[in-house]
Amino acid sequence: MPERLATDLRRGGLADLPAVLAMLDGAVDWLVARGRAGQWGERPLSERPARVTKIVRDHMVWLAEVAGEPVGAIMLWPEAPPHIPPASGPQLYVTLLVVDRRFAGHGIGRVLLDLAVSEARRLGLPVLRVDCFAGVDDRLVDYYRAAGFVEESRFTLNGWEGCVLSQRVLSTG
Repeated sequence: MPERLATDLRRGGLADLPAVLAMLDGAVDWLVARGRAGQWGERPLSERPARVTKIVRDHMVWLAEVAGEPVGAIMLWPEAPPHIPPASGPQLYVTLLVVDRRFAGHGIGRVLLDLAVSEARRLGLPVLRVDCFAGVDDRLVDYYRAAGFVEESRFTLNGWEGCVLSQRVLSTG
């Protein structure tokens, strides 16, 4: 297993959009090469950046960097997207998580998810939620399970198979 890399975390914003899109384009290429185009499609997201631009502009953006280079990004929001069943109470939602494929396997995603847990606690939000691609197999679902999430529900949106997972980060009393 590759070693865990020392990463710095910083708040991001619209100025980081090119780096985020580059990471997403790399992920799309990697997924397509492995027959998993159902997750984000076959075309680079930089060719259709409107949704990602809105998320980066409007949501809490955090970047992981190695030696000053962005190698991962996570976007957080206190509400689930409209197609997701609402939480039973306050939440922090992972709207996007991506790691530069050159740094995959070095724990960058887990560092960013740990940051999301810390942010939820700091904000007093008891639950961290995420949805992910569940088509083809459950590899991504299993990734989130290994990070401490539990499955809430499955859904299909325009043929896209997804899974909603959550993690309690604060006790309820």
